Amino acid sequence: MFFASALVSLLLASTALGRPSIASRQTRRRSGPLIPSNGPAANLINNTTVSHVKYSQNWAGASLESPSGTYTSVKGTFTVPTPKARGSGSHAASAWVGIDGDTCASGIMQTGIDFTIDGSRASYDAWYEYYPAVSSDFTGFSVKAGDVITLVATKTSSTSGSVSITNETTGKSVHKTLTGSHKLCGKNAEWIVEDFEEGSSLVPFADFGTVTFTGAKATLASGGTVGPSGAQLLDIEQSSVLTSVSATSDSVTIRYV
Repeated sequence: MFFASALVSLLLASTALGRPSIASRQTRRRSGPLIPSNGPAANLINNTTVSHVKYSQNWAGASLESPSGTYTSVKGTFTVPTPKARGSGSHAASAWVGIDGDTCASGIMQTGIDFTIDGSRASYDAWYEYYPAVSSDFTGFSVKAGDVITLVATKTSSTSGSVSITNETTGKSVHKTLTGSHKLCGKNAEWIVEDFEEGSSLVPFADFGTVTFTGAKATLASGGTVGPSGAQLLDIEQSSVLTSVSATSDSVTIRYV
């Protein structure tokens, strides 16, 4: 998807009224692979020899690439934010952890929380996805602003795995075993805030404030664990750069700017 078409889609989507029903949402909502930005910031980076950040139209956060071996799981905990609209109509964003989708995009196993603001009404949805299939919601799983959420995605084979979400505030959790026909490489582990798709267009991106993944770690097939301090940092650039990302040995902070 090119930047120009994504921007047009954003403008058109901003006129939509109301939030889709669960049934409609489950046939339309999809996370996807990283879409490179071709905006000014990305072009500036492309013309230099050193960069600490990569610019994307849809992903902000941190992506680990395994130098050898594969990742088998990724975990992170964050506090659900209160989203703000950047204009009229519905705006949304999603916080998730996942395996693959950056340098290997044949399949992605991921789970997370969407946060949507429509007027003064904020809503939250817990979901899972084995891309390229569309996402599915965990129905009956309550989430609200301020809840502390732990996300885990686990790869058990090249075409299977599982995901879980725990609401540490309420003590409730959900789990799903996933299978698919598109291969998981296990080459990436990610902690992301995404401007996701509904239909074939990116949704209008919400001001999510700050999302910090703590206890962030990825497990290798060898049994070792690594944190995000050496990960590739990703910022969203649409008409301008919308995020600022930093990482430590066990956390990733994504700030809307």
